[in-house]
Amino acid sequence: MFCPKCGSQLPDDAAFCYKCGAKIAAPGQPASTAPTQAVIAPSGATSLKCASCGAPISPKFGEMIITCEYCGSSVSLGNDGWKSINKHTMLPLKISGQDQALKLAHDLMDKGLLHRHLQESSTLEEMNLALVPYWLVPVSARTSLVAVDMTAEAGQIATTAALAGIMGGAMGGRRGGGGGLLTGMVLGTAMTGGMGGGQGSKRAYQMDNDYDFPTIALKALTEYQPKDYQFKLGDRTLFDATKVKGIKVLNGDVGEEMAKNQAKTMVDQLQSEKAHAAHHMIQQLSTQADVGEAELLHAPVWFARYAHKDNKIVLVIDANSGGVINSIGL
Repeated sequence: MFCPKCGSQLPDDAAFCYKCGAKIAAPGQPASTAPTQAVIAPSGATSLKCASCGAPISPKFGEMIITCEYCGSSVSLGNDGWKSINKHTMLPLKISGQDQALKLAHDLMDKGLLHRHLQESSTLEEMNLALVPYWLVPVSARTSLVAVDMTAEAGQIATTAALAGIMGGAMGGRRGGGGGLLTGMVLGTAMTGGMGGGQGSKRAYQMDNDYDFPTIALKALTEYQPKDYQFKLGDRTLFDATKVKGIKVLNGDVGEEMAKNQAKTMVDQLQSEKAHAAHHMIQQLSTQADVGEAELLHAPVWFARYAHKDNKIVLVIDANSGGVINSIGL
């Protein structure tokens, strides 16, 4: 059988032309048909073919209804979108050259006066590119805390001290002048509750953050676990190793439930660190974290290892966005 549009030779049972995509009509049938009603994708499917013509369907991540490019039929993925078909995704490789990665490493290592020319004075021992598995765990964290408002505290101390000075001066005047300043200081200390921590300066705060927290899915690489890093997920696609030929694909050995527990623990620590960076003298702090279904993501990663004097420096660079996932020894 030959394609009526481009003339390519096809198998006798072909439903479409593999070269130009033209619909191949069955004997006695017209060459084209109207689009059929949307078909619900079966549960647990890992790939899709058009139910009308059999052509492969390649949707973009997040699509819920896909129209076949060959015959116009549509496939519906249901309310969960493409997630109901497959939870394994990947990020495209954009920083493929070692020279590009080395430039990023140089920019990171040369930051600050103390690190100037650090890369030039270090020896590159190893540099590898691999597709690394991460569990993306959606975590919604709500942190409640009570902290002392330092601005209000300082204002309260100043006002109280001024008032105490006036009162001390008046009392000292009645006693013949001596001890007015000392009396004011004693009164000020008593009125401010010991110079700090006054009840009126305590305030309650709420700190809410949502994360797609990446938990590394390979036990051998846990020392490179990201702490506060978010991948750029806008252009991720379904996992297809043929799109990154020549790059080593690492297999994960950390299960989804373990990854969820780790993500929850690390987000709790991260929220605490962010709270302490924003507020001084925190007196109460609690975090409630809700964890959703995880997604397995393979991300292209450069690993660069340097020797500097007696130290080792390791940089973990996102080969999709150019961001620094982690650094050790800097």
